[in-house]
Amino acid sequence: MSHKHKAKIEKVFEHPTSANIDVKKLISALEHYGVEVELTKKHKAKLFYGEKEFILPLPHGDHLPKDEVVMLRHWLEEVGLTPDKID
Repeated sequence: MSHKHKAKIEKVFEHPTSANIDVKKLISALEHYGVEVELTKKHKAKLFYGEKEFILPLPHGDHLPKDEVVMLRHWLEEVGLTPDKID
C-alpha cells in the first residue's frame, strides 16, 4: 500500500507538472507520511507537518490545477517530504 502512497507523492514532483493528480488520493498519501490534514468550510485543506503549515485550495473537480501542484511541491521540499527521502 505504501508504494501507492509514494507514487502519489512522486506525481507531485513530475516534470512536466502533472494536471492529473486526484486530490483525495493525494491527501490520503500525505496523511500516510504524517501530514495532518484539516478540511475547512471554505473548500481548502490545511496541511500541517512539524511546525510548517500549507493551505491547499481544493479544486471543484477531482484534480489539482498545475499551479497548486507547483506550490505544494515547494512546500513538500521545504518540509523534507520528497520522493528520495520517504520510503
